[in-house]
Amino acid sequence: MSLTASELPEERAPADTAGLRSGSLGTADIAFFVVSAAAPLTVMAGVAPLAILLGGIGAPVGYLLAGLTLAVFAVGFTTMSRHVTSGGAFYAYIARGLGRPVGIGAALLALIGYNGMEIGVYGLLASASRDTLHALSGTDVPWLPVSLAGLLLIGYGGYRSIDFGAKVLGVLLVAETGILVLLAGGVLLKGGAHGLSLASLAPAHVLVPGTAAVLSFAFAAFTGFESTVIYRREARDPGRTVPRATYLAVGFLGLFYAFTVWIAVQAFGDDQVVRAAGQDPAGLFFTAITTYVGGWAADLMHLFIVTSVIASLLAFHNAINRYALALAEEGVLPGRLGRIHHRHRSPYVAGLAQTALGAVVVLAFWAAHADPYQQLLLWVNTPGMIGLLLLQLLAAIAVPCYFRRVRHTEGRLRTVIAPVLAAALLTSAIVLVVTHVDLFTGASPAVNALLVVAAPAVFLLGLPLAWWLRRSRPDVYAGFAAEPAEQAPASKELPS
Repeated sequence: MSLTASELPEERAPADTAGLRSGSLGTADIAFFVVSAAAPLTVMAGVAPLAILLGGIGAPVGYLLAGLTLAVFAVGFTTMSRHVTSGGAFYAYIARGLGRPVGIGAALLALIGYNGMEIGVYGLLASASRDTLHALSGTDVPWLPVSLAGLLLIGYGGYRSIDFGAKVLGVLLVAETGILVLLAGGVLLKGGAHGLSLASLAPAHVLVPGTAAVLSFAFAAFTGFESTVIYRREARDPGRTVPRATYLAVGFLGLFYAFTVWIAVQAFGDDQVVRAAGQDPAGLFFTAITTYVGGWAADLMHLFIVTSVIASLLAFHNAINRYALALAEEGVLPGRLGRIHHRHRSPYVAGLAQTALGAVVVLAFWAAHADPYQQLLLWVNTPGMIGLLLLQLLAAIAVPCYFRRVRHTEGRLRTVIAPVLAAALLTSAIVLVVTHVDLFTGASPAVNALLVVAAPAVFLLGLPLAWWLRRSRPDVYAGFAAEPAEQAPASKELPS
């Protein structure tokens, strides 16, 4: 049974009469949100040394391969964005292609994915801030006040208008990428440790057992890039802006990550960088920038890591708020979460709820005497990361299923070949992450098993929820992932 879009009930309006601030975001603004969520400086300084330690000097290629995989995924993903304009983004695409029950499961998966990716990072904020204060002044501070202050700061940022957030993220992103560019300039000008080398690109250094671990780190480094479509309602000319921002984000991250890791290899030399990464992985980039630029630049890098984490938190916070808004408008979540601020035009109630949830989780880990990095960050982030990878896989599968049923003029490359290839590559990426999950968590096998199954379990909970909605709230079920009434062509069908 199928239902044409013209027969679907109109999308529920938010409780307030104000809507989101349409036409606020251009291509660069959306790209700032996406790249900031990935936290490039934090990924490079905190994770890339481990990738070098495990994969050797061929590690830069791992980031290129991950970027190419996600660029293939973006082909079908952005094509779908021109045809499905619901505010639900990922779960709307999946519902359109694979049916409402799978779409409702995907909606729950999106909530745990984005919340996991954000809330866990409050532990990283506390850890990075503590390390920075100790490095710069020798001061030690407890981690809970830092995390709670971060919750308030991010909550305020989400409360303000979306263009305010875009401006803040633009400044912070320039700072964190700028310090890495400064490092690159110093290394290139001095010719590295023993002259510049392209040995990192040689197959003999790429096709090694450790490359699988590098790829698992690399895919994790792109987490959040797909959130471009969440801002469709606030974008200028979304049919052009959203795809451009997606390709810009993937291309920038892939090239920037690979180049920066290569720079780190050159800073120590092909024959010494693995040893240096093993001796002091946390200090690898700080040592490099001190050597090639100066101690003052290392101090700046410490500060910019903190601002990088703040930027990532704000980007994920805004994405979560818009998912909650979409689900509230559809009646799946309480309608109060759909309220939009009359002046800032932000989903402020959803933001307050997300901040409260973050505070509950942070306080629970503090009460359990957990480490902010080893437990709060790694144990909460890991299910979120797996959840978002599963969302990408489901979206890739949904694309050819959707276009097989509706009339369209898109080519087979965009609607079949690229999505099928992306699904195969993303399946491999998920297998790599799951089989190397101990590298992300440092936890026991029992804890790792729980972290791996958390996201699939939440997705499966969506299936009985869909059954309940269909029986008890058929209007909500029938309107799930519906197109905005004024934009829905009659040819678009939603499988039941």
